[in-house]
Amino acid sequence: MTPGPVGAPPAGRHARPAGAPPVRALLRRHRHAGEPLACVPVTEGLLNRGFRLTTTRGTYFLKQHLDAPTADRATIVRQHRATQRLHALGLPVAPPLADAEGRTVAVVDGHCYALHPWIDGRHRDGAQLTAGCSRRLGTLLGQVHTALDRVMEPSGPDGPPHSDDRASADPQDTFRAIDELIRLARAHRPRDSFDALAEHRLRERRRLLAQHAHHRPPPAAAAGWVHGDFHPLNLLYQGAEPAAIVDWDRLGVRPRAEEAVRAAAIFFVRPEGELALEKVRAYARAYRRATGACGGELAAAAHRVWWERLNDFWTLRWRYQLHDRRADPQFPAVSALAVWWTREYEAVRDAFAG
Repeated sequence: MTPGPVGAPPAGRHARPAGAPPVRALLRRHRHAGEPLACVPVTEGLLNRGFRLTTTRGTYFLKQHLDAPTADRATIVRQHRATQRLHALGLPVAPPLADAEGRTVAVVDGHCYALHPWIDGRHRDGAQLTAGCSRRLGTLLGQVHTALDRVMEPSGPDGPPHSDDRASADPQDTFRAIDELIRLARAHRPRDSFDALAEHRLRERRRLLAQHAHHRPPPAAAAGWVHGDFHPLNLLYQGAEPAAIVDWDRLGVRPRAEEAVRAAAIFFVRPEGELALEKVRAYARAYRRATGACGGELAAAAHRVWWERLNDFWTLRWRYQLHDRRADPQFPAVSALAVWWTREYEAVRDAFAG
């Protein structure tokens, strides 16, 4: 998780601990899973840790929840309940395995763990998707959104813990953030080509934002249950077909069409920062058919996500303010996309809504 979150990495007691997870203690709870043979990290991730756990009875995915906003037991149980219900409806998810007492979350030494079936598959980005695969991707996300409406209650144990603030970014706040990041980039030592590019993009973005500040969108009006982090690293394929949507940590109530646009902006961005618009068009049409969303809803969502991209510098905040460089490789394409999207605004809107 995740190529493009808006926010901060884990800190304090939720920072990634060193060492292996307490495998034997966990398997004592999952007696059906056998004895441990090997436990290997499968990805560094940005917020949580995952392991390929091999036992005498099979292979499993062991997840250690660390991201502070979603690492409490009640939140994880809500996510698990949702995936169990979605699986029952036939959607490609990998619900957790229950222990001998029917629990899906184990708390050991203050950290939450969950055991999932191991799914053999691979990640595929937009460059690896045909137009047909792009349509299936849009249909799949649409099915997720409509199914979540069925399985999640608007109130009660599955209700959202709090209402989201869906106000759009204030450009005055962004101008102040740009000034601070420019100062940090110029002072960074040893200075390298990344710092030069960062300073160039920040000054460029300040000019663009000054030109378009009057296009700030109003607060989003409609919201529904969404996956919350739908992107290529959270979708496993077997051949051309999706095998499992994973990482439901950010399950929550947010504008659904915005998740569709945000996902497309991650799946279909090219290395130079352009979107593959024909694939976006195929994906968006399929999503609209699956959900019944109208073109106007997708156009409004595209505008809000464009504005979000214009005001967001999460990769630079991680590098300069949090001294965390794990997101550095994403910066060139992410920063170029905001500029290209502004220039091609009408074409992008038409691809989502036309």
